[in-house]
Amino acid sequence: MSGGGRHHARQRSRLRLAQLPYVAMLVGVGVALVIIGQGVHLVKSGTLVFAGVLLMAALARLILPERRAGMLSSRRRLLDVAIFGVLGIGLLVGALVVPVPG
Repeated sequence: MSGGGRHHARQRSRLRLAQLPYVAMLVGVGVALVIIGQGVHLVKSGTLVFAGVLLMAALARLILPERRAGMLSSRRRLLDVAIFGVLGIGLLVGALVVPVPG
């Protein structure tokens, strides 16, 4: 492989690694939706998982540098963290306060 080919391979590898936080968030949201889909009795658990995923995304966006945040980085850092945090806290409070029908 030529020097330019190795450079492009390393660049592609870095780009894939930069998307790991985003992929982890998508997997977590998928798990939360599967839990919620299991029935009304698990809505609270799934919502808590969803809230945890959003709060972890806020933490990841806060501590990771721009080049490592991948697609979690769509705006300025503090705005991304605030959006993920507010949504995560809102779901957390909702899951803890709203009674589960049953």
